[in-house]
Amino acid sequence: MFAKRVEHLTPTAAFEFLANAKKLEAQGKSIIHLEIGEPDFDTPENITEAAIKALKDGYTKYAIGQGLPELRETIADYIKKTRGIDVGIDEIVVGAGGSAIVFFTILAVINPGDEVLYPDPCWFVYEPTTILANGVPKPYHLPEEKGFSIDIDEIRSKISERTKLIIINSPQNPTGGILSDKDLSDLAELLRDKDIWIMSDEVYSRILFEGEFRSITQYPAIKKKTIIVESLSKTYAMPGLRLGYGVMDPKLAYKVTSLSVQCNSCTPPFIQIAGIEALAGKQDIIEERCEIYRKRRDIMTDGLNSMPGIKCVKPNGAIYAFPNIKELGIPSRDLALRLLDEVGVCCLPGTAFGRFAEGYIRFTYANSESNIQEALRRIRKVVESL
Repeated sequence: MFAKRVEHLTPTAAFEFLANAKKLEAQGKSIIHLEIGEPDFDTPENITEAAIKALKDGYTKYAIGQGLPELRETIADYIKKTRGIDVGIDEIVVGAGGSAIVFFTILAVINPGDEVLYPDPCWFVYEPTTILANGVPKPYHLPEEKGFSIDIDEIRSKISERTKLIIINSPQNPTGGILSDKDLSDLAELLRDKDIWIMSDEVYSRILFEGEFRSITQYPAIKKKTIIVESLSKTYAMPGLRLGYGVMDPKLAYKVTSLSVQCNSCTPPFIQIAGIEALAGKQDIIEERCEIYRKRRDIMTDGLNSMPGIKCVKPNGAIYAFPNIKELGIPSRDLALRLLDEVGVCCLPGTAFGRFAEGYIRFTYANSESNIQEALRRIRKVVESL
């Protein structure tokens, strides 16, 4: 009945758990949402005002598929400031969120049988999109003992003559881990002379609690073969506006644009105008919100680490805690279901993020301090009953 290419596709666990939580809420149950990686902050007023003005100014027609030139110029300036590299607007593709850039890029570079190396645990888009492209997904482990960073020797051992793409993500979803300068330099040295694309998912680049953000594109020999994936959803609290972009080789940008046009025609132009205001407008609110996330992170991780059988590495970035629950002796999905059904805390099982993620749970701290503290009280009640 259905094409074989979609046999592996299912709704993500995030939206499955969200749907179940909404059903319980409709029945009158109190639910604390710690499952969806969505900022609880409002979109900054200057951005929403820019979108409203753009609508009134007539930005409701078709736009260039690659993105408005003025937005791509703003992105080029932003990349120069944040990554220290020069890019032209022909290297930039605007899309409906970072997920669209990941999706179309994998379709553009992967042939049947090509291998894609990707981190595990990871955001749940890399593997199914690789399979959709008839590629071969090959996960590499992010060891907890290394702060959920990479093991360069493992990556080296998994590269073969069929490897076409390696995906990295820093700061990382779901673990909050980051790649150190040494990680990036080791990886750059390993891949320097190899004919392999690198996709660098940098969506959480502005939500960083330790040190300064580093991109693998700082290494000149790597820049040309690297695809930066960025999004305005997390940093600027714009998830529903669906605005992201990719920075890549111009020839690849042409193909990614072509796929995007076939699917979406264009990204709504009034949203692109809002994106210009986000990237070029005042940035102080980003730093203020990052400090709020830092406080919430500390409350969340300290609370989890005070519970018997739970160990939680303090994340260096992003908006997630990823505690180790192995000592509790219960599968992560079973625990996530008990937390939702028994005490109304909605989180996600580690298995939603890969085969190496059993024994972990993901909580987002994109919620208020009071809700996080109440959630911790409820979680403790379940943990102590096991």
